[in-house]
Amino acid sequence: MKKVSVVLCALVMSAGLIPVHAHAQDAKLTDRLNAAADVIDEVMATPDKGIPQSILAGAHCVVVIPAYKKGAFIVGGQYGQGAATCRTPRGWSAPVFVQLAGGSFGWQIGGQSTDLILVAMNKNGLQDMLKSKFKIGGDAAATAGPVGRNAQAGTDWKLNAEFLTYSRSKGLFAGIDLDGTVLSQNGDDTRAEYGADIPFEGVLHGNSPTPQNARRFVHTVAKYFIVSQDNH
Repeated sequence: MKKVSVVLCALVMSAGLIPVHAHAQDAKLTDRLNAAADVIDEVMATPDKGIPQSILAGAHCVVVIPAYKKGAFIVGGQYGQGAATCRTPRGWSAPVFVQLAGGSFGWQIGGQSTDLILVAMNKNGLQDMLKSKFKIGGDAAATAGPVGRNAQAGTDWKLNAEFLTYSRSKGLFAGIDLDGTVLSQNGDDTRAEYGADIPFEGVLHGNSPTPQNARRFVHTVAKYFIVSQDNH
């Protein structure tokens, strides 16, 4: 009888912890989405150093990784988590959660935290992003993006790049080389956000409504990534 009571108490305690854990998970995802919106707002607050209008207008998908961490002691490692949204005929999609991981080798000591923005510029980039996992620079061509809203960007990125990559560290915003890093869906967080194991392709194609906690992030992307009249 005593054993039964112990088991019942354990079950009751476990059940009580589930709502607390779920609330903490929701808060974590909301904070990440809001941080991603902050990154875009802060980058675009300085037009002469932001993403050029031609790139904003032509983007197919946007990935934001707030506080991407890179640390090194002989063997370097990089890791970050963020959110992605894609342009659809009905506007920008609800987000999926993603993670970016990679490594580097060499005699290096130090560490830094950097905000990252990845912009998919063509349908190939979009299709690559819809894969479960792919390597930047391998499965998808990437190049450091030009900076400055009125910048006269060269033609190489238009011809070759599926992704344009940007970084912001200590107030400086510039293109960055992310070759070798791997971008993949964070299935656990996407599942927690939508309450079910739904295909992330469907979310990015616009088949799921935007959750309340993600509306600010999606609206922020839509605010800046506007299709110009020249693209109609």
